[in-house]
Amino acid sequence: MNWAYSDIVRDHFANPRNVLGKDEDFQADGDGMAGNITCGDQMRMLIQVDEGAGTIRDCRWQTYGCASAIASTSMLSEVVKGLTLDEAFAISPKDIATRLGGLPDNKVHCSVLGDKALRAAINDYYERHGLTDKVRREQSRLVCQCMNVTDHDIEDAVLEGARSYQQLQEHTKLGTVCGQCQDEATTVMEAAIAKHFGGGCPGGG
Repeated sequence: MNWAYSDIVRDHFANPRNVLGKDEDFQADGDGMAGNITCGDQMRMLIQVDEGAGTIRDCRWQTYGCASAIASTSMLSEVVKGLTLDEAFAISPKDIATRLGGLPDNKVHCSVLGDKALRAAINDYYERHGLTDKVRREQSRLVCQCMNVTDHDIEDAVLEGARSYQQLQEHTKLGTVCGQCQDEATTVMEAAIAKHFGGGCPGGG
């Protein structure tokens, strides 16, 4: 069977960097979680911060994700070292996918777990150190509570090519636990399509 990923993805999947060891005593300055173990994909990111420079000195992570999630977070964990917290917070899944040489369209959504967990870890660091004015949380509306998917996430998925409810699930994993958000998610998706592309939802949900 042919390998569906780039050689870089294969390398990071087979030899993931900076995974938290079972008995490793990693003293984290920030600890963030993303995803839902019920669905099978969950990511935890831990960071150590050089307070003087305001940069990430080291990081570790754990996941119950697929090959794309593992490879993406492995790459992310390498990229963020030495970056300022602001720089690390701004990294997007697209940035990581590009460094990996691309991901299959139906696996792009797996790469979002790492950056969400990283942002949660950075916010956790700020909160631990009383820097609550630096905490940045999206001013957005939660659509899927199970997978923590917002209207902004749905809009991003539309911009990345989602045009049906199934494609929306592939990008964001919303509705994969209880499915109660389908109607609202479809409405938000159709509004985003109309906003950016001036039309309805081809083919429906």
